[in-house]
Amino acid sequence: MKVKIFDEGHESDLEASVNKFLEECESEIIDIKYQVAVSVFSEEQIYCFSAMIIYQ
Repeated sequence: MKVKIFDEGHESDLEASVNKFLEECESEIIDIKYQVAVSVFSEEQIYCFSAMIIYQ
């Protein structure tokens, strides 16, 4: 079993990265975990969109 981690600053970038991996992956996908984290720096909100693909 293996994992692939993706971390992007915008949800559409994460979507593109995950879709590209899935198109090229010839292994069996076991699960996909998705997470969004938000933090505040000064007056700016910073988002982190991440996904972990578990495959075999």
